[in-house]
Amino acid sequence: MISVARLAVLVGIAGLIPFIAFVAALFTMPQYSVSLLGYFYLYSAGILAFMAGVYWPLAMQLDNRCYPLSPLATILLSQIFFVTAGIGLLLNTQAQILLYTLSYLALYVTDARWMRAYWPAWYLRLRLVLTLVSVLCQLAVGAWFFLIHSSHGV
Repeated sequence: MISVARLAVLVGIAGLIPFIAFVAALFTMPQYSVSLLGYFYLYSAGILAFMAGVYWPLAMQLDNRCYPLSPLATILLSQIFFVTAGIGLLLNTQAQILLYTLSYLALYVTDARWMRAYWPAWYLRLRLVLTLVSVLCQLAVGAWFFLIHSSHGV
């Protein structure tokens, strides 16, 4: 039987494949950039919402305890990230670049700073790697977008 840690690592790493594939596709198939950007940010929103969803079951297990966060604060954090993911889909590309980059960083800071007591050490290490790769992909897409549009005088 596979351990939870090993399964989480496998699923987490597999979840990076679309991020990396979209970035590679943008640089190798720029003729499909409109579709690729749309799918990249749809995937970004989905993963952000999924990651924020982990706070719900945690809040339900907290019951009446309030250390380090109350169940209400934990659920509100989940909703802030979930709503941010959805709103991001309605924004223009420049705003999406900024929003998703900052949101992924904020999600990690939330886990590392306020949720640290709830997570095993291996999870925070995994989250750091996943966050770094996803943020680097966000930045690569942003760099690609601004390079393309700056060369066209837009």
